[in-house]
Amino acid sequence: MTKTDTTRYDVAEHLRTPEEIAAYLEACLEEANGDASSIAKALGDIARAKGMSQVARDAGLSRESLYKALSGERSPGFDTILKVVGALGLKLHAKAACRRREEAGRK
Repeated sequence: MTKTDTTRYDVAEHLRTPEEIAAYLEACLEEANGDASSIAKALGDIARAKGMSQVARDAGLSRESLYKALSGERSPGFDTILKVVGALGLKLHAKAACRRREEAGRK
């Protein structure tokens, strides 16, 4: 039997275009279920794809603090999230959540 060598999948290696980056973050936001640390981890993946040192400079943070904030082991402050999102060239958008069926039935 032949032994198969595998490598660990790194999503950062596949985030090449702004559209891919935005789609990845959108998917992570939808799946997060309110878990801020998972969003931080997704932003860390994107920052690694773009170059952590450059993102840290653009966000006005040290590289070490950026790694810690976006490790997924903690929930960074919203001010840090906003700095990182801006440094990544992304924008946050809001849209109304789907109404529950009972609310929709009242109209």
